[in-house]
Amino acid sequence: MTLRIGVDLGGTKTEGVVMDASGAILARERRPTPQAEGYEAILANVVSLIHDLERTASHECSVGIGTPGAISARSGCLKNSNTVCLNGKPIKQDLERLLAREIRIANDANCFALSEAIDGAGQDHGVVFGVIMGTGVGGGIVFHGRLHEGPQHIAGEWGHNVLEAHGPPCYCGKRGCVETLLSGPGLLHDYRSSGGDAAHDTVRIVALAEQGDPLAIAAMQRYFDRFGRALSVVINILDPDAVVLGGGMSNIGRLYSDGRKAVARYLFSDELRTPILRNSHGDSSGVRGAAQLWVVDHK
Repeated sequence: MTLRIGVDLGGTKTEGVVMDASGAILARERRPTPQAEGYEAILANVVSLIHDLERTASHECSVGIGTPGAISARSGCLKNSNTVCLNGKPIKQDLERLLAREIRIANDANCFALSEAIDGAGQDHGVVFGVIMGTGVGGGIVFHGRLHEGPQHIAGEWGHNVLEAHGPPCYCGKRGCVETLLSGPGLLHDYRSSGGDAAHDTVRIVALAEQGDPLAIAAMQRYFDRFGRALSVVINILDPDAVVLGGGMSNIGRLYSDGRKAVARYLFSDELRTPILRNSHGDSSGVRGAAQLWVVDHK
C-alpha cells in the first residue's frame, strides 16, 4: 500500500494527514506550533507528529511538508518564512536526519496549487495558477501536474510585486506590494484609513458592502480593481488554463464576478477566457498538496 504523509507547518498550528494513493485521507492530526519555544522545538513537534501518524497508519510513509517561505537555492536554508525562527535554518536537512529518510518541502502556496491541480478545482486544466489570499498573498504554478518552483524557488510569488509605488510598507522592504493590498490585513487597512470603523473585520466589511454601506462599498470597489490589475499581469505573462483562488479572501463571492470583470478590463486581450475558480479542498488544500509532493517530480 502506498501511503503519504503531508504536513502543513504553520505559524500557529501544525497539521498532518495520511493519504492513500486515491487521495483519501486515512488519518488527520492537528497540534499547536511551539513557535515561542524556537526552532528545535518546532522540529521535535513535526517529527513527533509524523511518528504518531505512522503508528496510526501502521505503515512507514513518504513525507512532504508545506511551510511559509521556501528553501534557498543558494544556501539550502529556509527563507521568507513568517515563522521567523525558521529562517536561515537547514530545515530539510535537519528533518531528514531526525527522520532518517528523504523528505520533500515546498512553499505552502505551491502545495495549495498542486493539490487543486491534481484533484481539485483545476484538475481538468493543463496550466494552473493557484492563488492564496489570506493573511498574506502567495501563489504557485503547476504545469500539467508538475509543480514548477523555478531556479530561485519563487515561481508564482505575485504577492511581492509592487502594485502601487506609494502604497503601504511591506515586510519585504518595498511599498505597495500586492500582498499589502489584497491580503485580509490589506483590506482592513484600506477600509480603516478611509474612515471605516476599526472594530470591523473583513467579513463584516464584505457584509456591509452588500447592505449598501458607502464606505464598505468604496473599499470593496478598490479591492476588486486592485485584484484585477494584479492578476491581469500574471495572466498576461503566464496565460494559464485556470486560476484557482484559496485563502480566507477567496470566500468573497463577488471576486468571481466583479473581480473577474476587473481582470478582464486590464488584460492585454479582447476577452478573458481563463476561468477563475473557487478551490475544492478549502483549508485542506495545503496539507493535501504536501502529501502529493511525492506524486510527481518537481520541475
